[in-house]
Amino acid sequence: MKILVVDDMISMRHVLLQILRSLGYTDNDEATDGRQAFQMLQNNAYDLLITDFYMPKLNGQQLLDKIRNQRELAYLPVLMVTCENDKDKIRSVIASKVTGFIVKPFTAQTIEKQLTKITEKYNNLSINIV
Repeated sequence: MKILVVDDMISMRHVLLQILRSLGYTDNDEATDGRQAFQMLQNNAYDLLITDFYMPKLNGQQLLDKIRNQRELAYLPVLMVTCENDKDKIRSVIASKVTGFIVKPFTAQTIEKQLTKITEKYNNLSINIV
């Protein structure tokens, strides 16, 4: 599974990448903001996007909206990482068809559970993400 991790905080990106590697997911790329991530998504094939909600240039919500509105990317599973607790913002992300949420702070087990759910869901839909 090829995963793109997007967060403007280098320490958070590295934590996520380290957890992914420890879980056996070694084909990972990283982006510093939503704009860079969207460019990478247009030029490379990814099986999963893990993105922060709050970022400069293009935040997680805006990135998700762009992905869902582009036919070539609309299928892509998107896992949103957030410390957001505003119910209206969360509802908006859900309405944009986010695949899953990870709430900060999180553990490796939290990531593993979300990845298992996503893999099972997309394998049942005959989309090859593994």
